[in-house]
Amino acid sequence: MDYVAHLTLNCGIFIILAVGLNLINGICGQFSLGHAGFWAVCAYAGAAYGVFLAPDIPDFLNLFISCGIGFITAALAGLLIGVPCLRLRGDYLAIATLGFGEIIRIIIMNMDSIGGPRGFTGIPAWSNLFWVYLWVVVCIVVTRNILKGTHGRAIISIREDEIAADSMGIYTFKYKTLAFVIGAGMAGLAGSLFAHAQQFLHPNGFTFMWSVIILLMIILGGLGSITGSVVGAIVLTILPELLRFFGETISQWRMVIYSILLIVLMLWRPAGIFGKHEMQVPGFLLKLFKKKEQA
Repeated sequence: MDYVAHLTLNCGIFIILAVGLNLINGICGQFSLGHAGFWAVCAYAGAAYGVFLAPDIPDFLNLFISCGIGFITAALAGLLIGVPCLRLRGDYLAIATLGFGEIIRIIIMNMDSIGGPRGFTGIPAWSNLFWVYLWVVVCIVVTRNILKGTHGRAIISIREDEIAADSMGIYTFKYKTLAFVIGAGMAGLAGSLFAHAQQFLHPNGFTFMWSVIILLMIILGGLGSITGSVVGAIVLTILPELLRFFGETISQWRMVIYSILLIVLMLWRPAGIFGKHEMQVPGFLLKLFKKKEQA
């Protein structure tokens, strides 16, 4: 049961990471490969608060402060990286953000005050399923409300055709930076929650491959779809673990099977499971709710 709870909690953390990256890559159309860097910065920032600065107050208040520190730290890091890097496009932006992620990991590796290559231990266990999924709901609602508003339409227009959006008077740099900062801030929330769930951090847990895995989550679910981000995060968190239970032989080949399944799915649904669409409420449920309101 503890294993299932731990896996469920990890699903929630990766949902937050995927929704944040989808805002940058899928909705705004900017190719970022540095999401693990924002995740690492704020995992360590939240952990440092818990180990060195946390006052004697209830755990949920400390977790709230830690998440706030994580969000602000990641948002500032996103602003710092976004201002110079978002003037780049395509592969050049991907290389710049990839470099940022690796720089962060190397800096952490050389900081003895937070464990360095030994890892950061003694982190208080403040995260649980309730708080993780409360933040999941908050992130999804905030992202959905952004997309429904004027700012969201401007961000989507940049994805569809940045030159046309610029010619229509949309300040594209402003909206690209806004998407980048909010997406990075969500990675910060996930980092703080992750630190207080795992109670141990190591720089090798935030390598470039994690940025790729989070990117695969949103590609699998569908770039531009919030529902797709949620489904992709759940599938790619649970699938490698499920393959462990099919015997020792399959368990040894689980990463190969995992890769083959991804390739097959990409060939079958190149736009992802949901594409740019969202899961709709079934019509019979809408009719049921209308009848209750009329009654």
